[in-house]
Amino acid sequence: MSISFSPNVSAAAQRDILDLQKKINAFASGEMTDEHFRKFRLARGVYGQRQAGVQMIRIKLPHGRITADQLVRIADLSDKYATGNLHATTRQDIQLHFVKLADSPALWSELEDAGITLREACGNTVRNVTGSARAGVDPEEPFDITPYAYTVFDYFLRNPICQEMGRKFKISLSSSERDSAYGYMHDVGLIARVRDGKRGFRVLVAGGLGAQPFAAQEAFDFLEEENVIPFIEGVIRVFDRYGERTKRHKARMKYLLNDIGLEEFLKRVAEETPALKNKVFSDFSRQSPIFAVQNFGEGGISYEEVAANWPLTSEESKAWLKTNVFEQKQPGWYAVQLRVLLGDMHSDTARALAQVVKKYAADDIRVTINQGYLLRFVRPENLPALYEELAALGLADPGFDTTADITTCPGTDTCNLAISSSYGITRALETMMKQEFPEIIYNNDIKIKISGCMNGCGQHSVANIGYHGSSLKNGAFVLPALQVLLGGGFNGKGEGLIADKVIKIPAKRGPESLRVLLNDYDANAFEGEYFSDYYARQGKNYFFTLLKPLADLKTLTQDDYIDWDHTEQFVTEIGVGECAGVMIDLVATTLTEAAEKLEWSREALAESRWADAIYHAYSSFITTAKAGLMSRDVATNTQHGIVSDFDKHFLGEAGFHTEEGAFKTLVFSINKNEPSEDFARQFLAAAEVLLTSVQAYRQQQIDTDGLPELQELEIAKDS
Repeated sequence: MSISFSPNVSAAAQRDILDLQKKINAFASGEMTDEHFRKFRLARGVYGQRQAGVQMIRIKLPHGRITADQLVRIADLSDKYATGNLHATTRQDIQLHFVKLADSPALWSELEDAGITLREACGNTVRNVTGSARAGVDPEEPFDITPYAYTVFDYFLRNPICQEMGRKFKISLSSSERDSAYGYMHDVGLIARVRDGKRGFRVLVAGGLGAQPFAAQEAFDFLEEENVIPFIEGVIRVFDRYGERTKRHKARMKYLLNDIGLEEFLKRVAEETPALKNKVFSDFSRQSPIFAVQNFGEGGISYEEVAANWPLTSEESKAWLKTNVFEQKQPGWYAVQLRVLLGDMHSDTARALAQVVKKYAADDIRVTINQGYLLRFVRPENLPALYEELAALGLADPGFDTTADITTCPGTDTCNLAISSSYGITRALETMMKQEFPEIIYNNDIKIKISGCMNGCGQHSVANIGYHGSSLKNGAFVLPALQVLLGGGFNGKGEGLIADKVIKIPAKRGPESLRVLLNDYDANAFEGEYFSDYYARQGKNYFFTLLKPLADLKTLTQDDYIDWDHTEQFVTEIGVGECAGVMIDLVATTLTEAAEKLEWSREALAESRWADAIYHAYSSFITTAKAGLMSRDVATNTQHGIVSDFDKHFLGEAGFHTEEGAFKTLVFSINKNEPSEDFARQFLAAAEVLLTSVQAYRQQQIDTDGLPELQELEIAKDS
């Protein structure tokens, strides 16, 4: 299928899309292994679903910022290629589900026409850069982090240093000390600060969620703005070189920092300084070209006056005004927050919302980390009409980002890794709270987050009350379960905490567990005591005892064996595709990868991008050495380990280095030299020599011993 591009699609994006089309064809014909294709497509935002033959497409929206026209484009494409649903994520992306693999290049092309990318939305790359949704209008912010968030996103997009890391890498920017972007759970978390009139950030490193969550450690109490991007680049280079690559569950940066310690980690980051493309970087004036600079002029009346003269009589509208609307730092202007159940919005609703935005607000919508939307620069006299139009769309439920507003991942509805239903339990909990705890829409202290498994897409480990999907065995039978986590999120001092796993209960008892927790808190917490402080005061054993009756399997009913939103008996399973065997020479495919990276290096050299040319050549060194070690059945892991092992195993071989340590010295000269044209040319030439030598060695090995036993790999037929 040929793809036509509009003039709005950049040359880089066109190349990406055509490359995706080419790789899809190679995969379909069996010329590309499942693992190599999976690694490639994930870095292009194409993610396999639980259901065979369809993909989830993750649309990368830097710090959740989107225009009304972009929202319409996504809605139209969801109708055309997906199911008509737009799913907002906790990383401020929008996801489309049930897309055919063959349609993904065309879908991407139409997104790029509207200034939207899929590049590096998934995979072992720098994921979407998240930021406080209130940035630019936050009354508590020292400055607007919006241009900083966009610049960080733009700087690392397609950057050679972060294309094939051991695992994903996440960055957030918070607009104030409240750390509303949860910097403490990110690989790099930046919190805006001003010191002595100078802008900068508090810098946190190596946080992460998953089965073993870690709170980030403070690298700098204050880092000047011009040093932020160079520091992040150094961090990524260190993670790329030393990070785990074989044991996936140990491959996040949090484990590297845990192994070597913060002092050694920062020392290695500093050692990367000579190789950095920019030793300082201060051009934070750039914003996405999609967003025109707008002058909103004078605002209107104060919030107190708005509330005192509110013309609508319904209690629902008054609750909405109190919980979903706030006065911006620009006096007399208002921001409106939209609570969206499950983060799901139908395409018709999205198109109608876009028209509402054009009518009443700035053309600058923000997807929020709790899966809602934020509208900005609304005039006070328009708030009543805006409420009524949002209510007609089902987007005026009060209680935004309160206890009643649960964050959740899609769970078993679409995700391969999920164990039990996230959507079903979320609906059940929200319904129960609305019926039994109606005042909960005014509680901003307790945040509830749910994931379908332990991996944490719903961010359950940083919830005050969290749940993740699991299972329980009862004799020969298995039932859906929820792991209950308590005490995460922020305490009364504003400190970010990781929740404790307290107890596992049958999934159908989830509403009762929340009912017990809320009633206990109401009855026993001190006046004004934050939930996480209450949890810390009472202790884990107190809550284990409190919830223990719900874990009693002797009182199970037949309904406990059926998951939420299901009618059949529960079984633990993950989605699998229809597969067929194909024989692949993994060494040959790895050498092909190395040659491709060399070609990227040559292109960067031709465009005078010296630092990029050097890093592509470095990546080719690593991939070539890995292929050589694979030909000798030597297991490989970190990049540093690959270089060390190649230096040892190929020492003295014909056509290779003759002095111990010579290969290591050559490859790791990357961080000893400035990224100059001379060094780029020398480094590329050396990488070309190595590839030629390993190719010749491999051919001689085949000529002498014959082609080794090929590895049978599974290739999905219907993807």
